[in-house]
Amino acid sequence: MKAYLAVLRIADYRKLWIGSLISLLGDGTSWTALAWLALGAGGTGALAVIGVCYTLPVMIGGAVVGPMLDRFSRRTLLVTDNVVRGLTVAAVPVVAIVGDVPVGLLYVVAAVYGLFKIIPLGVVPAVVPDLVPKDQLQPAAALETVGYGVAGLIGPAIGGLLIPVIGGEGVLAVDAVTYGLFAVMVLAMSSRLPAPVAEGEPISGGWRPAIRLLTRDRVLVAIVASFMLFNFVFGMLTVTNPWLVKFELGDHPQLLGLLLGVLSGAELIGSFAGGALKPAPRVMLRMGVLQTLAGLGLAFLFVRSLPTVLLGLLVVGVLSGPVTVSSMALRMARIPAQLRGRTMTLMRTVMNASPPLGAAVAGVFLAAGNYPGAIWVMVLAASLPGVVVALTFRSTSFADELGITPKTEPATA
Repeated sequence: MKAYLAVLRIADYRKLWIGSLISLLGDGTSWTALAWLALGAGGTGALAVIGVCYTLPVMIGGAVVGPMLDRFSRRTLLVTDNVVRGLTVAAVPVVAIVGDVPVGLLYVVAAVYGLFKIIPLGVVPAVVPDLVPKDQLQPAAALETVGYGVAGLIGPAIGGLLIPVIGGEGVLAVDAVTYGLFAVMVLAMSSRLPAPVAEGEPISGGWRPAIRLLTRDRVLVAIVASFMLFNFVFGMLTVTNPWLVKFELGDHPQLLGLLLGVLSGAELIGSFAGGALKPAPRVMLRMGVLQTLAGLGLAFLFVRSLPTVLLGLLVVGVLSGPVTVSSMALRMARIPAQLRGRTMTLMRTVMNASPPLGAAVAGVFLAAGNYPGAIWVMVLAASLPGVVVALTFRSTSFADELGITPKTEPATA
């Protein structure tokens, strides 16, 4: 806890994190409300369309907005994002005052959300190294990860509880307020979060410098490759977990909720623990070992019983959390400030492109009646990259980048 309390004593970081967390909770409630309103206005078809509108523009927004993250004031970008999304979301309860909300407006709200979502996704981690010392990057990165996890867990639940009380339109009004609060917190920061100034030769705009860095830095290449494969496995889990509940564990929907809750809760615990750990000079070695053990933990899923499946998910979640935290801290420290926004955005986009492929592969195995084959793929795809990372970087120290001060031996007479 000391590490977290220390980083939260930094006023600007505290304001940024609290504002981001409030907004993330609002995002979780708004998705529940949008889905509910779309279902009522246009049935299953409208629900499918709004799902696409909510997710697909995130990729488009990343391609368009990413290069801007290193060209303009991050403060201006965050405030603009919150004002635009807040006013757009507020349009639904305003229209509801005078009549029915057209389903087309719900599509617009979802699309605007997706287009602008990449701004906080890229800006927040990009500015953290400017707000906290190097040796506090790990707890700062952990708090960001924990914030996303907490919001993802309880945000939709809060939305579900509020809909019967104030309606879907009322929930969106609450979300609009959370955007305003985030903007206020950003404006209250003493740092103006200016655009990064290039040290030495100026770096050109666009994606090319970020792509060049990402393809030539072997540490970043290793992080992207290992996370893509691990996320591929998580995509497979989105298919194998429901299949296990339906055909092996009793066909009770409550069990699916239990599996998902255990995995999400374990990731939160792991992330929180990862932030409390002291930064390791050989952080890539630590990440590789933990990822290897997490991948091997998936072997528990070979046994189709509830206790062993829960144990496997618990192991995967708890051990993968510190990997995510350490990786984020290293990225924050390693990527040059003038490239941090677009490189962070590019890395997140690439790493999150693999879960759909994992889901498709799991579907092929299960359709063929080969559940063990799916588990073998998961175990190997998760653990082997960890072995490669651990062996490749077993002697590489990142102490300088992470601000780790070597212990000094007492002088002897």
